[in-house]
Amino acid sequence: MIPCLAPFDPFPPIASAQADMGGLLAVGGDLSAPRLLDAYRRGIFPWGTIEGQPLWYSPDPRMVLFPEEFRLSRSLRRTLRGGAFSARFDSDFAGVIAGCAEAPRPGQEGTWITPEMMAAYCRLHELGWAHSVEVHAEGELVGGLYGLAIGRMFYGESMFARRRDASKVAFAHLIRQLSSQQIALIDCQMRTEHLASLGGREIPRAEFLARLQTLTADAAAHGPWPTSTAGWEW
Repeated sequence: MIPCLAPFDPFPPIASAQADMGGLLAVGGDLSAPRLLDAYRRGIFPWGTIEGQPLWYSPDPRMVLFPEEFRLSRSLRRTLRGGAFSARFDSDFAGVIAGCAEAPRPGQEGTWITPEMMAAYCRLHELGWAHSVEVHAEGELVGGLYGLAIGRMFYGESMFARRRDASKVAFAHLIRQLSSQQIALIDCQMRTEHLASLGGREIPRAEFLARLQTLTADAAAHGPWPTSTAGWEW
């Protein structure tokens, strides 16, 4: 049976996550900043709701990407150098999460990014934990991604593209930013072919949790990222 959490209930042990349900661990609780930060530090994330209650997951294996394993293809490098796109950080978090919510997902009906989810992550952004990468073309927001940085971990949440390669451009800028901050691991949560093409791979949950404990040990420093990427060369 999947535990139903009241607002102040702790999460159940990770080992109780249901493998046959994609790693579903619990239902309920709330989406307050303390609850979300506690979840991410434990290797748990919310994904969707049922009757307004958040669903909490901890899958095994876990999709991750080590920044040094990012695959910057020659075609993407040409796109980055071509100048058709520009990128910024933390300048339109609400626009990015709205773009992710609106993006069609193959095999999915609707979106898991509900208004309640959007409000919760915008609050984390205001507190300096959640960050966005915005990609523009001709003055229009055409792609981006968002996630959380805790210590030397980045937890990727979602990305979108309204033009070809816009999300890859966002990811390339994310990698550059994370490398400058010595962030050692990106949590990609679930496997997708898109993430695999960029260098993501699956590792056992036990290994992920062990790395997580070390990388989030010092999470005192947080706040907005420098906005501009002007002068970056590819």
